Amino acid sequence: MQLTRFIQELLYQHECVTIPQFGAFLTRPARVKITSEGMFYPPRKEVNFNQLLVANDGVLAHYYAHKEGITYENALRKIEKEVSSWKKRLQTQTLRFPGIGELRLNTEKKIQFNPWGKVNFDLQTFGLVPFKRAPLEKEVLKQKHISPMENSSKDDLMFTPEKEKSVSDKPFLRYAAIGVIGVALLSATYYFGDQYFTNQRLEAQVNAQQQIEKKVQEATFDIGSFTTVEVSVKAEPVSEKVVLTQPIYSVIAGSFRSLRNAEKKREQLISEGYEAALAELNPEGLYRVAYGRFKTKKEAISLLYFLKYTLEEEAWYLVEK
Repeated sequence: MQLTRFIQELLYQHECVTIPQFGAFLTRPARVKITSEGMFYPPRKEVNFNQLLVANDGVLAHYYAHKEGITYENALRKIEKEVSSWKKRLQTQTLRFPGIGELRLNTEKKIQFNPWGKVNFDLQTFGLVPFKRAPLEKEVLKQKHISPMENSSKDDLMFTPEKEKSVSDKPFLRYAAIGVIGVALLSATYYFGDQYFTNQRLEAQVNAQQQIEKKVQEATFDIGSFTTVEVSVKAEPVSEKVVLTQPIYSVIAGSFRSLRNAEKKREQLISEGYEAALAELNPEGLYRVAYGRFKTKKEAISLLYFLKYTLEEEAWYLVEK
């Protein structure tokens, strides 16, 4: 059970957690989903299983060794023993990985994965739960119609009902409306006047610049004659800057100030079997030598983990854009 818990913890940090000689759990992002019934599902990371990825990348074994306080080799042996038990149990029953999903064999004797879907492995949106939004209702206010007082008995009344005062009968409202209109007119006058003077200044600057350029073009200068000087220039190979249309994921072996030393390191890596190449220059002008440059992040991360955790080589990861 410890191994399944470690796998779940690693899925929050890595996109791929490989179980040697068994398969790999992969996470992929899912966008926000809103159904026609009004259900809102926040962004999340969903889990899949690929039984073809069985090569050891060292991630699970190193994490196991760190958590249990044992050596890397002992962690590998414990994982192999647990995987052997899983394969036997999978022939007759379902394997359950808490928080991740279930594995079982289908009729074609292939592993079928059913994710639980209850855990969000995206740390940026962790804790957000689906909810249903309530429909918006418009509140209509009904106005009561007040009819004028009626004299059904036709009696003489001692008073006359007052008429409702209109806006024009209230001097305060008239003055407030006049004030608002005056402020609006003043604001419009200031805005358009400022725009006019700004345009006039820009036009004057353009005309002055044109006059200066015209005088410079018409001017002639007597600079005399020059003595011929021979200069010997030694050309060094300069790597061309390539404009990338898509990101390149590189695993860097080292950075060198001399192009010659960088070429030596690249030839050494090629002789050892790597598809080494020169990566883009760093901001300080150093030449970077890469073990390999890949079009997908997954290939670069796999090589990086193999170099660091299996071969214990110094390497780091770079995204070239």
